[in-house]
Amino acid sequence: MDSAAAVFLLLALVSTGTLPQVRGTEGVTALYGETIVIPCNGGAEVPKDLMFIKWKYEKDDGIAGDLLIKQTRSEQATVQATDGYAQRVSIDDKFNLLITQASLKDQRTFTCMVVLDAYLVEYPVTVSVHKKPSSVQIMDKSEVLQKDKPITLGTCVAADANPPATLTWKKNGKPLVADGKAVVITPSLKLDPATTLSTTSSTLQYTATKEDVGAVFACVSTHELATQEAELEPFPVHYPSEKVSLHVSKGPIVEGDNVTLTCHADGNPPPSSFFFYVKGKKVLEENSNTYTLTAIRREAAGEYKCSMADDEKMEDTQSIAVSYLDLSLSPTGKLVKTVGDSLPVKMEKNSSGDAKVSWTKNGKLAKVPEFSKLTYTDAGVYVCEVSMAGLTRRQSFELVVEGKPVITSLTKQRADDTKHKVLTCEAEGVPQPSFQWSINSTSEESSYINGKATHKITVIPRVNLTVTCSVSNKLGEDVMIINVSSIFREENKDKGSQEDTDDQAKLIVGVVAGLLIAAAVVGLIYWLYMKNSRQGSWKTGEKEAGTSEESKKLEENSLAV
Repeated sequence: MDSAAAVFLLLALVSTGTLPQVRGTEGVTALYGETIVIPCNGGAEVPKDLMFIKWKYEKDDGIAGDLLIKQTRSEQATVQATDGYAQRVSIDDKFNLLITQASLKDQRTFTCMVVLDAYLVEYPVTVSVHKKPSSVQIMDKSEVLQKDKPITLGTCVAADANPPATLTWKKNGKPLVADGKAVVITPSLKLDPATTLSTTSSTLQYTATKEDVGAVFACVSTHELATQEAELEPFPVHYPSEKVSLHVSKGPIVEGDNVTLTCHADGNPPPSSFFFYVKGKKVLEENSNTYTLTAIRREAAGEYKCSMADDEKMEDTQSIAVSYLDLSLSPTGKLVKTVGDSLPVKMEKNSSGDAKVSWTKNGKLAKVPEFSKLTYTDAGVYVCEVSMAGLTRRQSFELVVEGKPVITSLTKQRADDTKHKVLTCEAEGVPQPSFQWSINSTSEESSYINGKATHKITVIPRVNLTVTCSVSNKLGEDVMIINVSSIFREENKDKGSQEDTDDQAKLIVGVVAGLLIAAAVVGLIYWLYMKNSRQGSWKTGEKEAGTSEESKKLEENSLAV
């Protein structure tokens, strides 16, 4: 059926009293630039008694315009449009109207007219075309914020959208609310005459504070198809200085250090030039905020000040204390002394605070050295250390005690095997003495510690000897002798001595026994004699005393016994 026949059929239906039935209007949302798919009857199946389907649309002037007509499923549709839709419209097997390259001009009502055997039905569909912003960016950005001064940060633009995007500003992730003073937001909307797409803009004017240093501002575009965000780099915030502070580079300060004074001002950007007041002198440092005191001395201790070059009333002061420590030691270096001499040691210190004094001898803690009479054990390296917080001083001397060698002992003893004798010669002396013996040895052993030398030799004396030990160094010598008996004679003598001892013991026992027997005999004779003499006197009445001759005989007998 051609279009003329279709029109004739419609007129016939109307003349017979059959009026079109119009269903409720539906809505379709399409994406800009995509193909619009408009259902004919809400997606329901087409009745079997279908005669044909016709699509039409409402023109800008309100008059209906034909798009295409299709009689059956198998037949090709006939495009009736003569305007811009002629190349853009088609119909699928479900009788959906397809419109390519959707634009905002397609936002109108399209009607699907279904003609059946006995009646016809119309399905109007309203089309909306949506588009997300093609870009979201911030234009005309500011480079810096100033404290208490309104500055335009930039203009946020969301271009070519439908419906228009909504723009909001955020600071550190939180929405900014316009108050007409510190925060002023000016929105605007423009339509492209050719595409009728909307471009939304929003300009932010902001009055900063010092707390806004490092703040992050962002613009958020909200659209039903997408949410996009554009972020600004943190702004530097400029503000004048309100305070000046002077800093010292290190502490505690030790005499000889390099000390740097730094003057800080809290403004932004910071001042570039400062005055430094150094011991009565006013020094200008341009394009620098530091001043260096080189190799500071103790006399430099005191108060220092700095100020801004363009506002000297803004200043700050600091007091500097200089720590110092002096050590004087006498003697120092290497000393060579003679044993028995005296050596005075003098230590003096001068410090800015309490200092601790310690002594070491050969690396070990020691008492304060006092040398009234030097001995070999006094020799060594002495270090005096004086220390306080952050400061240490050391001085030292090396003491060498010399003396000619003196032999302190010369001894002998038999070795464990009884076939050798060990001779030991001990001496004191510095430098180390050398030993010489007047006898050859089978082995020798020596040691030298703290001026004490020991030398041992092992010998086999076959005859009795007189052995000499000689010690010497560059300062002198000493000699000592010792008698050493033969090993073999000592062995024989030891055996003979044992036999003689046994014989002598027997002889002594015999002599003692003989003396006891003789004494007993004499006593018995004397007792008998006295008894007889007394008996005779009693008988004759003579005197107890005998004659002189008898007395002599008695004495002679006694002597004979």
